[in-house]
Amino acid sequence: MAVVLLVTHGSGGDVLPFVRIGAALLARGHDVSLLTHAPYAERVRAAGIEFVPIDTEASARERRLSLDVRGPAELRRHYESTGLFTQLDLEVAALIERYRPHDTVLVGRHTSALSTLIAAEALGAPAVTVAVAPIQLLVAPAAALNLARGLADGVGAVRARHGLPARPGWLRWLDSGTRTLGLWPSWFDAAGPPAPPGVDLVGFVTGDEDDPAGTTETLDHTEVLVTGGTGAMLHPRFYTLALDAIARAGHPAVVVAPDRAMLPARLPPHTRWYPRLPFPAVVPQAGALLHHGGIGTAVRALRSGTPQVILAHGADRPDNAARLARFGLARWTEVEEASPESVADLLDTALASRPRRAGGDPARSSETAADVIEKTVGAT
Repeated sequence: MAVVLLVTHGSGGDVLPFVRIGAALLARGHDVSLLTHAPYAERVRAAGIEFVPIDTEASARERRLSLDVRGPAELRRHYESTGLFTQLDLEVAALIERYRPHDTVLVGRHTSALSTLIAAEALGAPAVTVAVAPIQLLVAPAAALNLARGLADGVGAVRARHGLPARPGWLRWLDSGTRTLGLWPSWFDAAGPPAPPGVDLVGFVTGDEDDPAGTTETLDHTEVLVTGGTGAMLHPRFYTLALDAIARAGHPAVVVAPDRAMLPARLPPHTRWYPRLPFPAVVPQAGALLHHGGIGTAVRALRSGTPQVILAHGADRPDNAARLARFGLARWTEVEEASPESVADLLDTALASRPRRAGGDPARSSETAADVIEKTVGAT
């Protein structure tokens, strides 16, 4: 059996699919390790996967709060202020330590898991890059430019410590994986600019089916579930705009945000706040889901047929929202262009709409991803 070394960064939508894929590989008898953020330790270990922390609870929170970077200079400051060059070096060392010659494959989130590419190149091992949303592949040229202008010397120093040239062709290097997986189906790909040729599209992979967050709370089908996901990279207006729209429309609501300080001091009448809820249980109970457009949240609504309204800003979110809207599966607006009145109108329309399910089978998708990863073992 093979050694599979997984690396991912980000919020739940970036981490939990790796847990699901790792569990599928573990069930086939492979040795699986996952390098990711400390807050996901419980989830990873519960799946039986070796958990390798890349940070602490405190540093993970600090990095989430400072993650909204917009160019090479800000990206450089973010790496320096949060110790990410040191983390990159430690990730590479952890991968090399766990490497077993001839039957190891490294699997990393596209664009962010630079350690996967460095270790694979140093070891002569195969690497699979995984994009959790189409935009990660589409913005690769911009990511390479930011890397070249903001991080080249720091990343180059890590490469040099492992005997590699300090300055590769950055775009070619980001796309140097043996295989690339896209965690979305072909219909979603066709709804916008398509993935580059050769990308294996396996379908949506969710990882929250066994969410240990317990609750005795239930929603009724008149309530709107509001969330900006598990991260903090949100437009400053997101929760204020969402809750102003809720108040204007007069709908009862449940808000899920990891920190109460992210919300306005006064919540609208008939609005409850929770730091966390098990979405597989509560999303199907909601009348509508008002969210930020993260791929994991959007797919959860698709699977249950819950009408969704998306207030999109940054990262993959506008692209995700536009693809869903093209098939009539979501209503959306850019946060900067929205008003409480316009969002309230979108909510009224969503609440009056009929459910439509389109999330596919995450178990089948994760097995398909595992198939591709297995076939990569031994390739160079």
